[in-house]
Amino acid sequence: MNGRETKEELPAGVSVEEIVIPVPWGHVAGRWWGPRNKQPLIAIHGWQDNAGTWDNLIPQLPGNTSVLAIDLPGHGLSSHYPSGMLYYVFWDGIVLLRRIVRHFRWEKISLIGHSLGGALSFMYAASYPDEVDRIICIDIASPAVRPPDNMVLATGWSINKLLDYEKLTEDKIPCYEYEEMIDIVVDAYKGSVSRENCKVLMKRGMSPAPSNAKKQGFYFKRDPRLKVSGLAMMSIETALEYASQIRCKVLNIRAIPGQNWERLDYYTKIIDKLKETTDVTYMEVEGTHHVQLNAPENICNIIEDFLEEY
Repeated sequence: MNGRETKEELPAGVSVEEIVIPVPWGHVAGRWWGPRNKQPLIAIHGWQDNAGTWDNLIPQLPGNTSVLAIDLPGHGLSSHYPSGMLYYVFWDGIVLLRRIVRHFRWEKISLIGHSLGGALSFMYAASYPDEVDRIICIDIASPAVRPPDNMVLATGWSINKLLDYEKLTEDKIPCYEYEEMIDIVVDAYKGSVSRENCKVLMKRGMSPAPSNAKKQGFYFKRDPRLKVSGLAMMSIETALEYASQIRCKVLNIRAIPGQNWERLDYYTKIIDKLKETTDVTYMEVEGTHHVQLNAPENICNIIEDFLEEY
């Protein structure tokens, strides 16, 4: 937590509980919204974000909606991977979701994901096509698609940075005053997240500096190794093959202007491929890439209708 938190204020009738799911390297943290006596929609955040990305949207959904919002490994309040391990965020996420399904002994699930979380929803639905009812993907259609030459050129740099981050001892972690840290976060999101909503994310994204730090204040909780977790991207051909395996209902919400996609045609190719084999609802809404956090009112009715329809 960030050391500045006050008691969480929720709308009347809205409840949320912090939970912990054991995993071999520690735990995965989550926020379980709504009833605990029904299977929840699993909510997955974007790269370097955390479960707080849903804090503004979920309270606007019907009160009987049950949602489990998780912090992916290395994010938010979840355990970091052990020293010496690498993050392959797309592939790791599929393994993690499978662990969660087995932990709760669920037979069929529904998923909602933003950015990386949407990519994981897509991949899980393709990997287990008979075990997913529906997926909701916000401002993403598939995992990040990169041309082979791009992936090859990034390999050496990524490995060097990873090994550099391994040398970052606790006493050398950069620390900042609270408002200074929020300034950094606002700048990093480049307008996608408002200052107030950066503070929402940082409830799970920052902590008081360790006592042996050179400078007191706050530090980012996420694992710095996540910055170089892109060693396992995929080609458009691979993404299209995954798309061909999906059989569940799909809601894809693209924000406008949203993300500045290098290859928007890849996005549309995935949507077109999905439409060949399953029922796809594709919607464009006004908003930044983090529309679920910055303007949840623009998508809550769309999501509610989709959840009620099936």
